[in-house]
This record gives sequence, structure tokens and C-alpha cells, in this order.
Amino acid sequence: MSAPAGVATVSAHRNELLLYFTLLQLTLIILAGRIGGSLARSLGQSAAVGEIVIGILLGPSLFGWLAPRAFDYVFHSAPPEPLTILSNIGLVLLMFQIGLEFDFAHLTERANRAAVLRVSISCLALPFICGFALGYMLAANGPAGGSAATRIDTALFVATAFSITALPILGRIMIDFNLTRTRLGVIAISSAAVNDVVGWLLLALITTLAVSDFDAGRFALRVTLVAAFGGASAKILRPLLKRAIARTHPRDGKMSADLLGGLLAVIFMAAMTTYQIGIFAIFGGFMMGVILYDERELVAAWRGRVGDFVTVFFLPIFFTYTGLRTSIGSLDTLADWAWCLAVVGTASIAKLAGAYLAARRSGFNHPESAIIGFMMNTRALMELIVINVGLDLGVISAKVFTMLVIMAIFSTVITTPALRHYLPRADSKRVHELSG
Repeated sequence: MSAPAGVATVSAHRNELLLYFTLLQLTLIILAGRIGGSLARSLGQSAAVGEIVIGILLGPSLFGWLAPRAFDYVFHSAPPEPLTILSNIGLVLLMFQIGLEFDFAHLTERANRAAVLRVSISCLALPFICGFALGYMLAANGPAGGSAATRIDTALFVATAFSITALPILGRIMIDFNLTRTRLGVIAISSAAVNDVVGWLLLALITTLAVSDFDAGRFALRVTLVAAFGGASAKILRPLLKRAIARTHPRDGKMSADLLGGLLAVIFMAAMTTYQIGIFAIFGGFMMGVILYDERELVAAWRGRVGDFVTVFFLPIFFTYTGLRTSIGSLDTLADWAWCLAVVGTASIAKLAGAYLAARRSGFNHPESAIIGFMMNTRALMELIVINVGLDLGVISAKVFTMLVIMAIFSTVITTPALRHYLPRADSKRVHELSG
């Protein structure tokens, strides 16, 4: 009888130890995230920029470099699974939240529809082409050469990463500059919405292609299943959920415990479904948000009851999870840094040029077109999600992952100073003209 008791004691001790280190990690991550957000706001940046940078600094790029023993004690004394699972659960909830933020009503504005179409197409096509070419060269000649993935897989993921715009971060920046109801703001946020919807569809398609190993039958089956899931979500699940929401009457930023519980169950089941289909679970969460984007009371209630917890608790965990996989010190040769400069420069120039030229063709002057260009170049969170998927699939190497993280930070950090520079130079009447 003593042996089972001894085993139980050891197991309980191990569980307590795992809990201790998980709580230690979470305490450090949450406090650091708040500090990073506050510092970013004091410097005129979005809080998310500070949280992203702090997440990177908590990894081997700074904390692990300056204090390797302390870093190992905090992050390597216990298995990484708890942090990984919390990060992925948070990402599923975050993707639902991002899906809710898509306001497709902007696309009905007749005066802006042509400009939105031009900007969104240019900001997808030019970065995708440039990203594909650079990604192929990286896979053939650069630090991605050691990856087990094919050149096409790597090139497609780099191309998708170049094409993404960070809609949630862009929305926060626009609020800070009071641009949410201006013509420039409406065009930028609508173009970003189109950009990201197409970007997520591309990511789902490319993920399906990667996991199918170019097997035509498996690829066609997965595409069919993804399309069936999307159709069932829109045609069957959406009406059922809307009826349930109507019966529970969320209002004044509040929802019932039953509605919240049911909603969480639906989100998790959708995530499990997309996982079983063969694409990442995050797509299920995102789809559930998209099909409920027009439930205004629900969106307000989610923000009021769950939104802050997701952004304060789960989001810093994801940023730190990304930071633990990012090692700037791994770029240890001039060739690595030359490739990194090429990634940052090509991604930024392609996005800026695409948006700028499309805006000029739509009748905007130089400062206004530059404003739209820099807003569309904001990548941040969405970029990190895409490249984490690529790293998990093994289609981009750790070095390319680090380069893309640096690109995501750079493209986001330059947005606020650029807007401060160009907004006073733009036509104030046209900038502040309300759409519609």
C-alpha cells in the first residue's frame, strides 16, 4: 500500500511544482505586459506595440541573454505545455474577438467602394508577389534553406505574411488619432478588413496545401471540408446563434451567464472542428466571430465581460510565447542581417507602395496617400499569428521567423510617427470629411 501512496505523493508534488512555475510565468508576463503597454502609451504608441516588444524581450533575445540562469529558472524549470495551451486557448478567443470587430457595413459606402477596392487589391497583390519572390529566394539560398518544407511552401507563407494588415491594432491607432469616422479612416479600415478576410482565407488555403504535401486528393478534400464548414457556419449555425442571442437579450454591455457559456462552447467546438478538418483551431474561433459581427449588443457585451480579460491575460501570454520562439541573437552573420533587412524593406515598401499608388489613383494627394499607406502597413498581432502558424508547420525556419517578427514590430512602430508627420500636411477638410 505504501508504493501507491508514495507515487501519489510524488505526483501531487510534481503538479504543485508545475502550478508554481506556471503562476510564476503568468505573474511576470502579465506585469511586464502592463508595464510595456504603459511605456508605449507614454511614447505615443499603441499599448499593443509595448506588449509585443516586452513579449520579445522576455525571450532569449534579452532576458535569456542578460540573465540566462534566471531565464532558465522561470521558463525552463517546468514543461512548456501549460504556457503553450494557455496561449492557444487565448488565441482561439482572440480570433473570435477579432472576427467580431470586422465591420462590413463600411463596404456599402458608394463613395468609398472604388477606393477600398483599389487599395485592398493593391495591398494584397504587390506584397504577395514580392513576398513570394523573396520567400522563394530565402528557401533556396538563405537561412530557410535548412527547412524540411519545400520552397513553394515557404514562399507562400512569406507572401501571406507580407500581405496581412493588423486590423485590431490599426483600429486602436485610428481611435487615438480620431480617424474612425473620417473618409481616410473608413477607407483604411475597410481595406484592412478586406485585406484580412482574404489573408485568412489564403492562410487557410496555404495551410491546407502544406499539410496535404501537394497531394491533389487530400488537398481537394480539405478545401471541400473548409468550404463546407464555412457554408454550414453561415447558413445553419448563424441563424441558430442569432435566435439564441435574441432570446437572451444582451444589452448595456452585459450578457447572461448562459449565453456566455453557450458561446464559449460553440467557439471551442468550432475550433475543434477546424482542427479535425486539418487546419488550425484558430480558424474556427475566427469564423464564429465573423458570422456574428452584426450583433451589436453581443459585441458590446463581449467587450464588457470578456474582452478585457482576453487582452490583459491571454494576449501577453501569446506575445511572450512568440518571444520565447524569437532569438534575435540567432541572426549572427552579416548575411542573416542582410536577409533581415531585405525582408523588412521589401515588406514595408511593397505595402506602402501598393496603398500609396492606389490612393493616388483614387484622387488623394501625397500626404493623404501616405497616411493610407502607413495605416495599411501596420501588421503587429495579425502578422505574429500568421508566422506562428508557419513555424508550427515547419514551413519557415527559426531565423526567418525572427526576421518576420522584426518586420512586424518595425511596420507597426513607424505608423504612429508617420501619422503625426503627415496628418498636419493633409487637406484637413478632406481628412475630416465624414463618409456617406
